[in-house]
Parts: sequence; structure tokens; C-alpha cells
Amino acid sequence: MPAKKKSIIGPGLIVAATGVGAGDLVAALVAGTQFGLVFLWAIIIGSILKFALNEGVGRWHLLSGKTILTGWTFLGKWTTGYFGTYSIIWGFVYGAAGTSSCALAMAAMFPFLPLWVWAVIHGIIGFVLIWWGGFKAFEHVMNILIAIMFVTVVGSALLVIPQLSGLWNTAVPSLPPGSLLFALGLIGGVGGSITMASYGYWLQEHQWKGASFLKLMRIDSAIAYIVTAIFTISLLILGAALLYGTNSNISGEQGLVSFASVLGNELHPSVRWLFLTGFWSASFTSVLGVWNGVSYLFADFVRTVRHTNVKDEDLSKTKSYRFYVLWLTFPPMLLHFIGKPVGLIIVYGALGALFMPFLAFTLLWLLNSKKHMQNEARNGWLSNAVLALSIIIFVVLAVTELRNIF
Repeated sequence: MPAKKKSIIGPGLIVAATGVGAGDLVAALVAGTQFGLVFLWAIIIGSILKFALNEGVGRWHLLSGKTILTGWTFLGKWTTGYFGTYSIIWGFVYGAAGTSSCALAMAAMFPFLPLWVWAVIHGIIGFVLIWWGGFKAFEHVMNILIAIMFVTVVGSALLVIPQLSGLWNTAVPSLPPGSLLFALGLIGGVGGSITMASYGYWLQEHQWKGASFLKLMRIDSAIAYIVTAIFTISLLILGAALLYGTNSNISGEQGLVSFASVLGNELHPSVRWLFLTGFWSASFTSVLGVWNGVSYLFADFVRTVRHTNVKDEDLSKTKSYRFYVLWLTFPPMLLHFIGKPVGLIIVYGALGALFMPFLAFTLLWLLNSKKHMQNEARNGWLSNAVLALSIIIFVVLAVTELRNIF
């Protein structure tokens, strides 16, 4: 057996951790605060759907021998046009938003520096690690941060479980009146982002190629989204145990800082630090994952548009890869000083709302293609059903978000 196959844990955890950002922490806490343990089922379904998407991306890369970007081109030139526009606008805004999230947690723990300074510091650290560190250094740092975020948040949840004694009856699956869109948002937000499309490039870095790695890839994806489910359920438990029935309101990322103070007051001041460390880790893994993973996608996009002969394993060495790392890091720093232009945010939100349904639809098409996939590699009825359900959920969420934007 090749040495690379001895490790069951691959890049799946990196994909899942990158997709779990501060927004997901807020959503799970709000769910627990407002509804108790009712939406345990939504988190589990969300994790299953994201596993299906992640497995689909991995299966396409392993069995077709092509990247997801190449796969998108089979649907027409509109796909690369959409992705190119999306990646530039999204990257510019996310470069500021992601580092600001890290800064919020860090400033709560170490307030001797202003928020914008912490944001700039995190952007530069991410840039240095990706620019000079290479994939192995990136993966090592990510695994450390994943361990920190898991231990701190799950550990905090374990501390409050005794306070759930009267709430276990709320764990019965149900859909409270008026909560459908909230439930769909929770399902759609569990560990999902553009970096799910980066999974194949990280498989490439692990030298996982061909059908012989299919089972290992599926185990890797399953472990990743089981861990994601446990992490998200822990946040639900925290919200339910401490704030359910109190009419408290958690709003935005600043609400996470306020919730950390509640933990400190109710349990022990050290638990506040524990939770803030988990908040920071979740935010910084998202930043690093985007800096590394979406840069692969952009480099592949440039290769595809220009029809160059760059090998998959050399994408991270290209000028376009490095350009995107620069693009994520330095231009967005302007937004820390001038604010976020309304028009740009509207376009960013609109394009972002369309990405997950775009990914689910293209995977459904590609994985059923007789032209590009062998019979044994194509979707079965269960995979098709799960991807179809994903499309429905993501389309509903996209329409809702677009209506709110416009």
C-alpha cells in the first residue's frame, strides 16, 4: 500500500473547518437561544448534505482526472465568466470581512490594539504563511487550529451540559411556526463555502489520485463532517443551556463576544477565554483556507481561460495563484479605513448567494454525465436525491437572500 494511503485523515477537515466561520457560530448559538435543542435535526441534515457535496467534488477529481474548473467549462463559457467575476469581487470583500472576524475575537482578548490593526496583522500572517510556507506548513497550522477550535468549543459545551436537564424535551425534531427559512439557513450554512470546490486541489497535494483512493476520500469526508456536526451541535447546546428562555438576543459577530462574557459570568472567567479562543480559531481557519484554497481555483481559472499547459501540481507556483493571494491580502485593507461600499456589498451578496446552488447543480450534471464519467463512477439514486435536495434548499436560500438585498 502506498505510504500516502496509510493516513485516514486527509484534507477533508480543512475543507469543513474553512467553511465554518463566525457566521455559522452565530447561527447555531441563535438557534439554541431561540429554540432550545429543536434544530439538532437541521444540523445533522446540513452535515449530510455538505458531505454529499464534498464527496462529489472529490469523486470528480479522482475519477475524471480533471479539476472542478475544467468540469465547469463543459457546461459552457458562462461558468468561467461567472466564477471569474465572483472570485474577484468576493475575494476583495472577504479579504476584509474574514480578517475583521479574526480581529474581533483577538481584540476582545487583547484590547491593547485597535480592531483594524488586528485585522491587518491577520491578513499579513495569512499572506506570509501561504506565500512562503507551502502546503505542508499551511496544513500543519490548520490542523493545530482545528484542534484548538474543536477542543475549546466542545469543551465549553461539555461544561454546560448539566444545565440542560430541563431542555432535553426540546430535542424532539419539529419545525416551530415561522422557522422554516431559519431551519433552511442552518442546514445550508453547516460547513459550506466556496472552499468546498478546493477539495480536489488539496487531494492533489496529498497525491490522492485515481479510483484506488475513492474509499479513503469518502472516509476523509465523512470524518470531516461528523466533526463539523459535533462542533455545530456544541454551539447549539451552549446557546440553549445559557440563554434559552431568557429573551436574550445574539446579533452578528459582536454577539459572540457578548456571549463569551455570559459564559465567563455563568461558569468561570477562564471559560470566556476558552470560547473566544475557539471563535478566533474558527475565524482564522476560514481565512487561511480561503487564502490557500480559493487561490488554487483562481489559478485554475486563469489556466483554463488562457489555455496554458500548467500541470495541476504546479498551480500553486503560478503568477495567477500568487496574484490572488496578494489580492486577498492587501487591497481589502482599504475597506478597514473607508468602510464597505454599498454597491460592492450588494454585488458580493448576490454572487455569493448563487454559488452554493451553482456548485450543487454543476456536480449533479457532471456526476451523471456519460461523456465524462464511467458507469461505476456516476451517481446512484441516493447521491442524486441528496444533491437535488441541496439544489432546492440552496435555491430557496438564494432567492430569499437576493430579495433581502434588493
